[in-house]
Formats: sequence, structure tokens, C-alpha cells
Amino acid sequence: MKKIIFSLASILSIAFLSLFFSACENNSESTDTSKIMVRLTDAPGDYEEVNIEVIDVMMKANTDLDDSRGWVSLGDIGRGTYNLLDFTGGVSLLIAEDNVPSGYLGQLRLVLGTNNTIKKNGEIYPLKTPSAQQSGLKLKINETLIPGVTYEFMMDFNVDKSIVKAGNSGKYNLHPVITISTTATSGIIKGAIDPVLEGYQVMASVEVGTETISAYANEQGMFQLYGIPAGTYTVTLTPEVASGKEIKTVSDVVVTNGITTDIGNIAL
Repeated sequence: MKKIIFSLASILSIAFLSLFFSACENNSESTDTSKIMVRLTDAPGDYEEVNIEVIDVMMKANTDLDDSRGWVSLGDIGRGTYNLLDFTGGVSLLIAEDNVPSGYLGQLRLVLGTNNTIKKNGEIYPLKTPSAQQSGLKLKINETLIPGVTYEFMMDFNVDKSIVKAGNSGKYNLHPVITISTTATSGIIKGAIDPVLEGYQVMASVEVGTETISAYANEQGMFQLYGIPAGTYTVTLTPEVASGKEIKTVSDVVVTNGITTDIGNIAL
């Protein structure tokens, strides 16, 4: 079945490129391109490993209401099975990179395979992916790409919300919950817990309107918060209760679109 999917994706890609280059012969402005880079990062949950199989990353540039048309695969960079917990604290995985026609970008789609597992308390459990997710998780972009500009899209995989235990059966289901942001229209806050709170998790978070953007610090104490619109924020650092440490806040953190704001080392 996978071979059929890849063959279909290849046919769609060839058809898209044929139409694109044909249009270029009649309109020199169509040769304008923008670079897209798609990265995957993770807000970890209470697991030892969370392994997912990335099959494809696709884009849809038009506004066609028929969802079965207009999808094109991006460059083949990061296909494979990865432990999401390796990509925390500012570390990310490049899963697609390509030069695409500038102009309107409607959606991106992350297609996962069936080789998904978690490790909890030393045991490996398969993650069942509902059939509705097999066509790929669609993420709305709705942005106009400017010629010559590089757009780095960050897919933030929320493990806590994505893995659901199926009652008392001992089985787990994968319902991917992913937020996406771009450094062209948002900023990043990074920092580090120093000294590191060994053996305990620390969550960094900011309130953006009615939503909370959060991430756990990694084993080195580093954290990054993606997709934060320009503005001034308060960063809240929440250590695990069992650590005995108090919640700490860092106020007046200024975020600029396309810029990483480093709030430095913070002692709890």
C-alpha cells in the first residue's frame, strides 16, 4: 500500500511541476520562488520514548475547495521514524525543504505511517492511528509567500494531548495535536534553567491572548517557545511540584517577529 501512495504522490508532483513550468513560458513573473523549510519539535509528555513515522510533508498552494486536489510533496529530507523526545529544548528536526512558487500558501500536511510506538515504564506500546488521520494532518497556513524570502515553519507536536489511552485496555491511540508557526510572522523566546533541576521537569510558558504556549526544558535545562507574535510578555517557569521549587516569572520580555529573544540563564 505504501508503494501506491508514493507513486500517487510522485504523479501529483510531476503534474504540478509540469503546470508550473508551462505557466512560466507565458508569464515571466511565475519564475519567482520562495524557500520553505519545515521543522518538527516537541513538547514532551510523561514517556521514555515517543516514536513516530514521517512518510510525507505536502503543501497546497491554491484555494480549491476540493480537498483531494492541489497537494504536492515537498523535498524528501526527513522521512523515517524518530523519537520526538530527541527534539526538545530548542532542538528540531528538518523534515522538508524546497523552493516553491511564490504566492498564496493555503495548507501544509504532515503524513504519518503506522510504525508509531511509545515507551513507558520500560515497556513498548504500539500507537494506533485512526483511519481518519492516514491521509495526513492538515495545518492551515493562509499566507502569501514573498519571492526570495525563506520561510521556516515549525510544527510543534504536543505529546501530552496527542496520546490517548484507550480505557483500561492497555492500548494507546495517536491523535496528533500540532501547532504550526513561522519565523517570518512570529518570534521565539529561549532561555535556560541554571543550575539544572536534575530529575525534575520545568515547564516554560507564556499567555498569548486566550492561548498558552508552553515547552519543557530539556536535560541541559534549555527551552524554546515558538510562534509568539510581536509584543511584550511574561514567561512563567513552573517546576515539578515534587522538586520543592517555587514558580518563577520573568516579566517584560519583548518579542520581535523573525527574531529569537534570549532571556538568558534563570535560577529557580
